[in-house]
Amino acid sequence: MAICCCYYTPANFRIPQSTQVSSADPRLRCNLSLPSRTPISLAEPDPICTSVKAFAPATVANLGPGFDFLGCAVDGLGDTVSISVDSKVHPGEISISNISGDNAKKLRKDPLWNCAGIAAIEVMKMLGIRSVGLSLSLEKGLPLGSGLGSSAASAAAAAVAVNGIFGNKLGVEELVLASLKSEEKVSGYHADNVAPAIMGGFVLIRSYEPLDLIPLKFPSEKDLFFVLVCPDFEAPTKKMRAALPTEIAMPHHVWNCSQAGALVASVLQGDLVGLGKALSSDKIVEPKRAPLIPGMEAVKKAALEAGAFGCTISGAGPTAVAVTDNEERGKEIGKHMVEAFFREGNLKACANVKQLDRVGARLINSTKH
Repeated sequence: MAICCCYYTPANFRIPQSTQVSSADPRLRCNLSLPSRTPISLAEPDPICTSVKAFAPATVANLGPGFDFLGCAVDGLGDTVSISVDSKVHPGEISISNISGDNAKKLRKDPLWNCAGIAAIEVMKMLGIRSVGLSLSLEKGLPLGSGLGSSAASAAAAAVAVNGIFGNKLGVEELVLASLKSEEKVSGYHADNVAPAIMGGFVLIRSYEPLDLIPLKFPSEKDLFFVLVCPDFEAPTKKMRAALPTEIAMPHHVWNCSQAGALVASVLQGDLVGLGKALSSDKIVEPKRAPLIPGMEAVKKAALEAGAFGCTISGAGPTAVAVTDNEERGKEIGKHMVEAFFREGNLKACANVKQLDRVGARLINSTKH
């Protein structure tokens, strides 16, 4: 199914005020040579490529006490989107031609109900594309409902790919906003997955109105490894959000605020011990979600006993994430976590040890006119 994007006019899209993020930060430009904010031209841009391919990494959101405002990108895991100019697609429309990879059969090709399609449509609206039809192909490298930002990776890769076809006219903020439209439809209006998926590294979302993104630079000389243990269990974001408390006691609010502050300080200082302690200290969200994931409490205990600096639920779960400074130690920690999932939760699980992705979504291939 194709969806028309011809109704766009500059008047029905409001660009947020400029953020306090410096466009000099190389991670904001990623591999796209983009400023943090780009004015949208009234003229429809011509495609500079006939096809492009973009990759967006997995993400770990919340990071314990950072619910809905902290997240980071993880290297080596993610989704890939290919976009091509297609004369068979009606001008101003986009069509999803193929979906492959994990759980491909569960995803719809209707672009109005597909994370990649929604983000692609939004970018076309922002650019005012009326004369060119596009075909989209999605390769899922992330499982659905895993807590690793599966929907965000699809959206981010699609946004970057469409932007790339037309010469990277949009900046980081616009790409995040386009991807947020996708997140809003499938799991809620939160950017702690899509922002790091696009920008790379650690990102703090200071506000949504206006959108204000703050990259947190983890020292490049420090080694940081994430132990990601994903059980054979699906935890839909909507279900996990429904478990959250509607009221929070003041002592828990104060505690979580202090831990979130400690987490940010630890990231900036490269203090892995402090990062791990803060990561493990959520008293509001994790206590409600952990019981819904069989064996999670035992998995966290196993990670800490095996030498992890900290452990928590990645995003909405069910993936458990632990942090360490050594890859081999990470593999050992992962082994104990997998065993705990099977022993206490009767769930099979797989472990990956990955580093921080400092680049974010990027074009990995293109074909010029």
